[in-house]
Order: sequence, then structure tokens, then C-alpha cells
Amino acid sequence: MSWSIEFAPLVPLPLIWAAAVLALLLVAVLLFRRSRGALWRGAALAALLAALLNPTLREEERESLANIALVVVDESTSQALDKRPEQKAAIRAELEQRLGKIKNLEIKWATSAKGDGTSAQGTQLFAALNSALTSTPPDRIAGVVLITDGQIHDIPKSTAALGFDAPVHTLLTGTPNEFDRRIETIEAPRYGLVGQSRDIKVAVREAGRGAGSGSPVSLRVRREGRPDELRTAGINEHVSIEMPFPHAGTNILEVELETAPGELTPANNRVVIVAEGVRENLRVLLVSGEPHAGERTWRNLLKSDAAVDLVHFTILRPPEKQDGTPINQLSLIAFPTKELFSDKIRDFDLIIFDRYEHRGILQLAYYDNIARYVEGHGGAVLVAAGDDYAGLTSLYRTPLSPILPAAPTGRVIEEPFRARITDEGFRHPVTQNLQGANALESARPPTWGHWFRQAEVRPDRGRVVMQGAESQPLLVLDRKGNGRVALLTSDHAWLWARGYDGGGPHTDLLRRLSHWLMKEPDLEEERLVATARGLKLTLERRTLEDSVAPVVVSGPGGERSEVTLERERPGVWKTTLDVKLPGLYKAESTAPSGPLTAVAHAGIEDPREMSEVVATDGKLKPLIEQTGGGVFWTRTNAASAGADVTLPRVSLMSGARVLAGSGWMGLRDREAYVTKGVKLTPMFTGFLALSALLALMAMAWWREGR
Repeated sequence: MSWSIEFAPLVPLPLIWAAAVLALLLVAVLLFRRSRGALWRGAALAALLAALLNPTLREEERESLANIALVVVDESTSQALDKRPEQKAAIRAELEQRLGKIKNLEIKWATSAKGDGTSAQGTQLFAALNSALTSTPPDRIAGVVLITDGQIHDIPKSTAALGFDAPVHTLLTGTPNEFDRRIETIEAPRYGLVGQSRDIKVAVREAGRGAGSGSPVSLRVRREGRPDELRTAGINEHVSIEMPFPHAGTNILEVELETAPGELTPANNRVVIVAEGVRENLRVLLVSGEPHAGERTWRNLLKSDAAVDLVHFTILRPPEKQDGTPINQLSLIAFPTKELFSDKIRDFDLIIFDRYEHRGILQLAYYDNIARYVEGHGGAVLVAAGDDYAGLTSLYRTPLSPILPAAPTGRVIEEPFRARITDEGFRHPVTQNLQGANALESARPPTWGHWFRQAEVRPDRGRVVMQGAESQPLLVLDRKGNGRVALLTSDHAWLWARGYDGGGPHTDLLRRLSHWLMKEPDLEEERLVATARGLKLTLERRTLEDSVAPVVVSGPGGERSEVTLERERPGVWKTTLDVKLPGLYKAESTAPSGPLTAVAHAGIEDPREMSEVVATDGKLKPLIEQTGGGVFWTRTNAASAGADVTLPRVSLMSGARVLAGSGWMGLRDREAYVTKGVKLTPMFTGFLALSALLALMAMAWWREGR
């Protein structure tokens, strides 16, 4: 039960205050004049004012609510170092026992989430606390206890951000005399040109006991395809290291710091720089023959690609159309055949013939130059043909024929058809997963629009990845010597670009086709890819074959293991491994085209978390002291295998301002309750108030009359 007095004035409160002042003045005057009955008059006036205030006795039936102590346990990666797991478990067990002995106290436990590897988030202990606070009334919080090593990355700037008024205490794991070294990346490139090098900058940092000793340390630098390099560096010295870019795609450089005696962990003694190797702009020569409706399709596609430098010539005036007009009066540019196909042919990565026919503009020797450019120098040729490929002036009837993968039969098929992906095409990266193609196992036709013309060909070699009318080859891809060749036997791809009959994935198809010809690493048919997320290593093998060879994985410690991949979808085999040690892993396998290799770095999921691992009280102390709490170092008894731990004494205190001291920490008794019933009893109303008022007035009259 709880009793209190409430007032419900019968007149406005300012009037009561004014009357009280007048009554005091009147009584003061009477007392000054030594009038008889002055005190009784004062008592009568006081009774009158009390009646006007209308006091009420409030009787409440209350049910006490338990105080709540929130305990947040740091489960971050750094808490797994040294003997911290045993220490943390011992602290939790002992704290649970001590808090359980305090009457009227409820304990709520929360844990910080571990990093998911997608970002360097660090230890988010206060985020876990905020999650627990969503279901906890702030007026019942007696205090918060943090079990952590002190390396927290989301500490609020002020106590106002906490959202409650209660002490926050910290029980630290680890020891005050820890020591650790780490290597820090100061500057690193995100990309570089293939064949060139860029510099990275790293520095060695020390923390804890003996930090800043200045003794030199050894760094081991690992680059792809090169022997390891040893470097010497001083503590806090910026060290520049050359990073080469030998190939396009992912390039990796690893720098490892030697482990010092007594160091807390070697997990942060390694940094890996991953940067993309990009080639300089690819040069493409586009030669268009007779103008047609889709002439600008290739031009628009290649011009929109920032990685391509395009040189485009259109043959508008073949030799047989000479009309006697002097050359100096023509506004057309003469076709620089010798310069393009003899002097500078090796400067181009790809040559495209778009509906081009042999009409004597190019000498036969130039076609022979193109063939040698493909076979010997690794060039690429794409023939985007139509009915021109089937006639007597076909490019196949030139010295270019030895590198072309299919011979024309002379027949042109003119009927509506939908392009289809072949079985090999569903596995080939150029045509794999094209939108609207439908699955390999599905009998449904593609959803893209119709084409209407195709040159019939007889494939001599290469891979047919698309079929057209009458199941005839529509797109044939081939490797010839060091180069690549592609033949598209229809000139109606522009219908997809115009959206006719629903259109189709012309941009994806033509861009993939051109980049495959220019040897884009991501579009290789036979490829081994290794990626890592934390200590999980994923191996992916892309192939056109029906089976793949096992993959041999070499770890940072020199151990080797053989891994069998599982088929994920047509052309893709995959598996994921759990590796034990962080570091550089090399995967090797065989393919019909030769050996395949891939490298990946497996390491800690949260680099920010492991950047500082030495236990500290410096980060939390300013905020903790503002709340009235304390920071306490704990230690376990080595003789009891971590089962015994030294903790400060815990007390539940009411009305105290100081809630932490040497060897003790306090929780605030919030005295929270819930009201279950209320009884109101008027104290000075009715006959009681009237009788008291009349009695006092009578006593005053009687005293004055004597």
C-alpha cells in the first residue's frame, strides 16, 4: 500500500494564494496589536483555505516490478584470441551467479553479432545493446554490464544516445600487458594497366607492452608468378612495394609480417592487395560493305563501349561503279587498304566484316595478311554475313577461307525463324544465360523476336552455339592458331535492336561476342575461378566438356589437397571448402586447352575487427564514467583451468550517486511498480470541514469576548 495527499482546488489556485496572503497579513496585524483570539482567527482562516484546496487522501495498491540488468557479451573475432574464450565463459558464469542472488533483479543477456564478411564493420557491441533495449522499459534498467576486450567500434559520443539513465560497467577480458604487431595498408590501387606496375604503401604498427620499440622487422612479399621477396622495415615506417599487373582481371599481392615472440596473434600480420588489371582501350576495325538496314547496329554498340576505340569504314563506291568523276572532286575518303591491312594490322585487336563482299577493293595479299594476323599474332576476325556470304563474291572465296569455320553451300534461307541456343551454347559464356533463351531442359522456344534471312553453311570446325532456320548453324565460334574467329550467318540482328516482334538480347549477345574475340578473361570457355570469403574458399570451374578434372589446392603452409567439384548448372562446376589458415591459396586443374590456375586469399572476415586486438580500457572509459559506471580488469585463476575468475562485488543501491569504486560496482534500484488499484478519500469536505470551521470561529469569538 502507498498513501499520498492530493489537492483538487474548488476555486482557481491564484485566488487561493491571494487569500492566503491576505490571511497572513491579517493575522500579522492582529498579532502586532496583541488582539485576543488572533491565533484562533488564523486557525479559522487556515481551515477555510484548506476547505477550498479540497485535500484528498490517495491510497494506492501497488505491485513492485523487478529491476533489469542488461549483460552484453562480446562475441567478435578478437574474443577468440589467447585465453579469452575461457575467461569470457568464466566471467559469464560467475556474473550470472552473483546477479542471481540479488533480490528483485531480472537478468537479460545479449551478444554482439559476428561480422558477415561483407564489410569491415568491427565490433558492434552497442548495436547489440540497442536491440536488447527495444524490448526493455528504460525506467526498469538498473544497469548495463559489458563483457568485452574494450576494442569496440560503435561507441556513442555521449550518454544521451544511450536512451536510459543507469550505470554502464565493463568487465574486460584479456590482460593489461598484452603485445601485438600488425601490418596496415596505407595506400593501394584498385586497378592498373596490364603490363605495367603501381606502388602500394604499407606500415607496421605495434600496440600494447613495448610498443614503439623501433627494432626493424622483416616483410615477405608474394607476387603472382614471381619468387618471394624479403624486405626490411621499421615500426611505423611507410614502405613502398611495387605491384605488377601481369594479366587482365584479378591481380593479387600479399605482404606478410614476421611473427614476434609473445605476440597476441599472427592473424593480422598479413595484408592482401586485390586490384583489377585492365587492358588499354581495345582497337576494333569495322569494315561495312553494301549499306543495309542494320549497318549502324555494330557501330552503335562498339561506340557505346568505353573500352573500345573504333575505326569504321563503309564501302560506298565499289570499283565497278566508276563514273569518271575526278578523284579530287569526290567527297569520300579513300580506303587506306595498305595502311590498315599491311602496315598497322597488328595494332587492332579485332577486325569485323559487316556484310562485306570481295569486289576487288582489297587485294588478295591483304586477306592473307589477315589470316596470318589471326593464326600467328593472336588477332580476331568476326564475319557478320547475310546473303553476301553465299554468293560468288563471298569472303570464303578469298585467302581468308583457311581461318573461316564454315563453308557456304550457296543457298540463302528466307523464312521466319527464332534463333535457338544449342547444347554447347548453353555452356558457352557468349550465349550462356541469355535473357529469354529458356532453360536447356525446357522444350519451350525462346521468347525473342523472329529473323528472316540466313546463309546456309557447312561447319568444318569450331563450335555451333546458336542455330537458326532449319536448325542450320547461326553462330559459329572457333580458335585458329593463337587467334579467334566468329561467323554470324544472318544480317538480321538489327531486328532485335529495333524491338521488332519483341526484340531480343542483341546488346548482350554482340558485346559478349566481340569481347570473347578480344580474349576477355571472364568469357573464357575453360576457366578456373577461386574466390574467398573469410575462411571459406569457393572453386568454380567453367567448361564446355561433360566432366571436369579434380582441382589441386595448395595452401599457405605448403599443404596440397585434391578437390572434386560438383555440377551446378550446364557448363559450371563448383564447390566450397572450409580452410584452416588465412593466406594465399592456389588452385590448379587441367583442361583440353591446357593447365588452369587460379589464386585467392582466404583471411579474416572482418579486417577492421582484427586491426586492433590488444585489450584496452581507454576507448570505453570516458563514456562509462559519464554514466557513473566503472571499467574493471578481470583475471582467471590459472590453477583452476579458467573456472575461477576475479570480479568486482555487485550491489543494488537506492538513491546513490556513486555507483562504482575500487573492487565494487553498483546497480541502481529503480523502485519501479505497477498500480493495481486506487482509493480516494476526501479529507476536509462536508460536515467535518463545516464543523471544524464553525468550532474555530466560535473559539476565536469566545476568546475575544473575554
